[in-house]
Amino acid sequence: MKKIFSIAFAITVLAIGCKKQNGFVIDGKITNAQGKYLYLEELKVSSSIPVDSVELGKDGSFKFKGKIDYPNFYLLSLNRNNFVTLLVDTTEKISVFGDAANFSRDYVVQGSPGSLLVQELNNMLAKNKHKLDSIRNNVNAFRLHDDYSVQRIKWDQEMADIKQSQIRYSTNFIQKHPFSLACVLALYQKFDDSNYVVQDLQSLKVAASALNSFFPKSEHVKALYANTQRLMQQEKNNKLQQFIAQNGVNSPDITLPNANGREVSLASLPNKVILIQFWSAKNRDSRIQNEALVDLYSKYKSKGLEIYQVSVDTDRAAWLNAIEQDRLDWINVGDMKGSVIAANLYNIQVIPSNYILDKDKRVVAKNVQGPALDQAIRELTR
Repeated sequence: MKKIFSIAFAITVLAIGCKKQNGFVIDGKITNAQGKYLYLEELKVSSSIPVDSVELGKDGSFKFKGKIDYPNFYLLSLNRNNFVTLLVDTTEKISVFGDAANFSRDYVVQGSPGSLLVQELNNMLAKNKHKLDSIRNNVNAFRLHDDYSVQRIKWDQEMADIKQSQIRYSTNFIQKHPFSLACVLALYQKFDDSNYVVQDLQSLKVAASALNSFFPKSEHVKALYANTQRLMQQEKNNKLQQFIAQNGVNSPDITLPNANGREVSLASLPNKVILIQFWSAKNRDSRIQNEALVDLYSKYKSKGLEIYQVSVDTDRAAWLNAIEQDRLDWINVGDMKGSVIAANLYNIQVIPSNYILDKDKRVVAKNVQGPALDQAIRELTR
């Protein structure tokens, strides 16, 4: 019994000794900073919040402690313009050394792989932005020289090369470190106020997906993921517009079978105001909206309204029952395979969704509901 107790005690001690404490430490020394305050701030998506501060003594030493559940960004700052960015993991002991005069530009960080990646990113961008600024200064200074036009071509090419070099570096960085939050910084770095370094949506998707799987609770990852989803949606919308432009029409044609099996194309409809409605017999919101469409059709049918309703169902019996139960007297089509091609053509992400076409079959509105839908149809059928 005594031997078993000893083993159990040893295992308990070992477990306690091996258990990592969920806390980080940031210490170090900043020279020539006696009497100054050093601030620790948590970096949020669009702001920063104070966490702690300390007055630096004669030797400039400092120490901060904190607890976090996942890696996070912090600012270590002497003032608003003199700070460094750290990527702190949950149990890291980080040491930072520098001088007050050039703390933000020249510091040493130890014990934090993420913070070293952040430093690498910032240093590379700062170096290339400095090169760009130098060339721009030449552009402005030599405007009145005789060979300015020739030199300008050379300088423009040099600036383009520098930007491409930075873009390649940042893109490769993201590919090499897909599971580091440092990628968030890489994706939001800018050459100037309006131009991001990385504009490749694929890199954004890879990083957002990887980081979301590892750090789903991180505020920075949530923002990155949401922004990526928005850009993907925008890309789909742009593809729709490109399709429309290439095909010389404002509304792509749809040809699908109706309830009797006869194919009805959108293009074959006479010059009427057309409401294209995507729906499903098994979708509650679609069925509720059908009630409003019945009233709308009754009100404006004689004035030139036609409804072309596209079902995304796969259950024919449910579709036919819904048509009968909801008294849908207009054109209803669907291939009972989800009408995928039609839904993709019109970039349908949710149902119900609608488009309004004028008498020239030009899209004039999208996803209009309630009183606004009635008003839009009334204006077009005058």
